[in-house]
Parts: sequence; C-alpha cells; structure tokens
Amino acid sequence: MNARSCLSIVLAAGDGTRMRSSRPKVLHAIGNRTLIAHVLVAVREIGGSVAVVLAPGQDDVVSAVTSVVPQAQIFIQSERRGTAHAVLAAKVAIAREPDDVLIVFADTPLIRSDTLARMRERLAEGAAVVILGFRARDPAGYGRLVTVNGRLLAIREDQDASDEERAISLCNGGLMALRGDTALTVLERIDDRNPKREFYLTDAVAAACAMGLRAAALEIEEDEVRGINTQSQLAEAEAVLQRRLRRAAMDAGVSMVAPETVYLSADTQFGRDVVIEPYVVFGSGVVVEDGARIRSFSHLDSSRVVKGAAVGPFSRSRQAASATATSASEVSSK
Repeated sequence: MNARSCLSIVLAAGDGTRMRSSRPKVLHAIGNRTLIAHVLVAVREIGGSVAVVLAPGQDDVVSAVTSVVPQAQIFIQSERRGTAHAVLAAKVAIAREPDDVLIVFADTPLIRSDTLARMRERLAEGAAVVILGFRARDPAGYGRLVTVNGRLLAIREDQDASDEERAISLCNGGLMALRGDTALTVLERIDDRNPKREFYLTDAVAAACAMGLRAAALEIEEDEVRGINTQSQLAEAEAVLQRRLRRAAMDAGVSMVAPETVYLSADTQFGRDVVIEPYVVFGSGVVVEDGARIRSFSHLDSSRVVKGAAVGPFSRSRQAASATATSASEVSSK
C-alpha cells in the first residue's frame, strides 16, 4: 500500500459532439461499463481522494460518478478554456497539497491502475511532473515528448514542431502526475498566450522546467491511453478490452474453445476449471463458479452459475443456474 496521499482529478467536462449522440460521451460503455466508470475503478484501486470536473448540468454523469465513488468531490468548469483551466476547477482540492496529484481523462477507459501507480513511483523518486508517453505507429498529429538524457523538457504540438521534433516517435499520452507541494504553482504559471487563448495542461512541463523542477516521461502501450471521440473509436476500444478480458480469464484457468467469439463484461467473474464454448455472451453481473460449462449460443445476464452447472446450448439466463440446468428450457427467467 502506498503511504503517500493522492488526489486523482478526472476530467469529464467535454461534450463529445463527435459521438453524434444525445448521451454524454463518458456514459457510453465498453464491456457493459461506462467509460467514466472504467477510469474511476482504476483510480479507486490506487486509493486516495477523487475529484471529478464536469460541465454544468451533467446530473446524469454525477449519478454515474457517485455510484462508483460515493465520496467523490464534484467540481464544475463553467467556462471551457482548456485542459489546465479544467484542472484548476479543482483548485480547492489541489491546495490541500496531497503528496501526489493524478490527472486523468474520463474518455481513456483502458488505463490500468498499475500504470497510475508507476506514475506515482516516479514522483516519489523525485520528478515533479510525470507524463505518459507511447510509441505511435503514425505519430502525425500527436504532441511529441522532447527528452534529453532521460529528462523531459517539453511537449511540442505537431503543428508547432520542427522537422527534427516531428521525427520523435514518443508521443504525449495526455495523463499527468504532479508532485502535490508544487502542483498548484506549476498549474498557475500556465498562460493562455496561444491562438485559441486557452490554458493547455501540456504547458505544465515547460512551466516546471522553468522553475528548476524535473519532468519525466513514462512509456506505456498506446492502447492504455486511447481517447474516445467517435463511435468507431468506441468500437476499437471495445475490441481491445475484450482481448484483455479474455486473456485475463484464460490466464486464470478458464478454457475458451473459440475465445474470439466470446463477449465478456468488465465485471464477469469466473471460478476454476470453467469451460466456455463458442458464441457466448456474458452481460453484467454474471458469476460462474468452479467447474461450470457454458455451452454455445448462450446469453447470461445478472446470473450466478453454480459449481458444476452446465448451461445451454441456446440458453438465456437471468438468474442462478443449477447444476442440472442443461438447456434453455431448464433455466427460468426473472
């Protein structure tokens, strides 16, 4: 357990217009869990307090937040003037000077709690600012992380980069960690002297360096910082999550005959020696106990499959399945 105190700030004030949906972007789901819930689960696992920055009138998002982290602090960014401006909406929480401040985005649902913990470790080792970076197959359009001898000096946006800087393959993943005792000073040194007159969080690196503080980059896989802005990107993130969930299940001893045909929810739980045949869908709230077999073309929701049960084929279950349940007709619905 990390003895250092931590504040995680989740930025969720974007309107998500490119999703072409009346639903707030962060309430779209992958693995039957909303985008913001994925992020909140990750920050909850590392401990500490949680602050969420929202736009005005997002009561449905507030409900989604408190269902995962009931004690979360809610802050409102009444005027949108950039990412650093959004972070400073939580100024009251930052001013309490926790040891670590994490800044994460509600539309990056694939971030792992282990990665957030590694960012905190870099702070404990002496960095004042830590940025996540990834190697892009095509870095065009991404901000580049300019480093010298392991020290991060700046984040250069693609349109502002020199030819030499555009050749850098290490790109900005967006998520940031700040040392708590200097976080507010660094953030308040960021200005809006740019064409959009906005306060960019990426400028925290240059601000910290100007103060003589050390900034560092932590390299991770690109999938972890996938931002979601469109329906197609949502589908891509779903595919990544499904691969991750299937791999974790199989690593834990679940046998999947055709894993690419199995759909899992983020909260699906398996015991040992479970066998899953092709074309099975697990909705939310499913627990499968030891030795159970789920036969092809079954769909389970809010169900517990007891030890040794055989469910399906072609079963549709919404309640606990007994060990004798061998077909759809033998599994009653709620």
